[in-house]
Amino acid sequence: MKKPKFWMIVAGAVCIAYLAGCTSAPPPPAQPQPASNISKESFGTKEGTPVELYTLRNAKGMEAKITNYGGIVVSLKVPDRAGQFGDVVLGFDALDGYLSPEYAKSNPYFGALIGRYGNRIGKAKFSLGGKEYKLAANNGVNHLHGGVKGYDKVLWEARALSGEEPALELHYLSKDGEGGYPGNLDIKAVYTITNDNCLRVDFTATTDKETVANLTHHSYFNLAGKGDILGHEVMINSDKTTPVDSGLIPTGELRPVKGTPFDFNTPTTIGARIGQDNEQLKFGKGYDHNWVINKNAGELALMARVYEPTSGRVLEVLSTEPALQFYSGNFLDGSLKGKGGWIYQFRNGFCMEPQHYPDSPNKPKFPSTVLKPGETYKNTIIYRFSTK
Repeated sequence: MKKPKFWMIVAGAVCIAYLAGCTSAPPPPAQPQPASNISKESFGTKEGTPVELYTLRNAKGMEAKITNYGGIVVSLKVPDRAGQFGDVVLGFDALDGYLSPEYAKSNPYFGALIGRYGNRIGKAKFSLGGKEYKLAANNGVNHLHGGVKGYDKVLWEARALSGEEPALELHYLSKDGEGGYPGNLDIKAVYTITNDNCLRVDFTATTDKETVANLTHHSYFNLAGKGDILGHEVMINSDKTTPVDSGLIPTGELRPVKGTPFDFNTPTTIGARIGQDNEQLKFGKGYDHNWVINKNAGELALMARVYEPTSGRVLEVLSTEPALQFYSGNFLDGSLKGKGGWIYQFRNGFCMEPQHYPDSPNKPKFPSTVLKPGETYKNTIIYRFSTK
């Protein structure tokens, strides 16, 4: 028998390799990812002025719709554990919902930017530089979220920002005397949908006269996208709250949470203790209180984590602010019909509002909210979404 020649061996090997390659399955084609983008459309008019709606979407499909009226986050779509996207914030399908008499009456501040001072100022007044400033009393005898016409009810100048992540810059000049506050406060709020599924809000502001500033964001979240929020599990990184009087104004005390319904250092459902016989819970009709966060001043750190077991969605709240107002939707009463016809009932949404302490202008021992000419107010809030 003749031995095969060298060229025959090589040709045979090539043929075998070729046939083997033909019988193996080809690699699956790469799945195209949607590109990050931002678009704009009309959202109606307010008193004859056009209102715009911006859609921000990252490469993973997370989407936020934000209007320049009040800086409102109209919708926020994030995936559940099965990868299905759903809207996790309360609001309305159209601008008319935010302008309706029913909304004005209850004024829940759905998804809005809040200022000049988020939360309450006792008896609607404070003193600064030896002068007393009187504010609008729009929450009983107290001042709440900037008064009758806070930043949630103004038209912001908007522009899309270029970059790898879709971002929307909102600008507003709050004039000296507006709402009773001193100083022209020049504000920028930048919304960004990041590539790691965060809604990020960066505030900066300057003033030409000594003033107070405490800006925040006021979305109502429901990670299940329906029903009440009592089954959501909450962790808050805090050992103390600022207890309040019957008007929800802080007494000035810092009270330990240990052994109380306000201890969320171990994840606990919102509904587990909300009905307990507790004076603070009765004052707020549930949770509507300020937690002092365990972190250094100005540090961007984790404040809270919320998990909804049916959807698997997780919300983490991070901020540079010293405190967090956790509100369990106690004043929703079924009078508002929201997106998709959902009638918003008692405790159908919760808020996590990073901020300075309420009534700080009248509480010298609280961290200061005074802003002076030449200084820049800065505040970063991050709502980070994931699943488990």
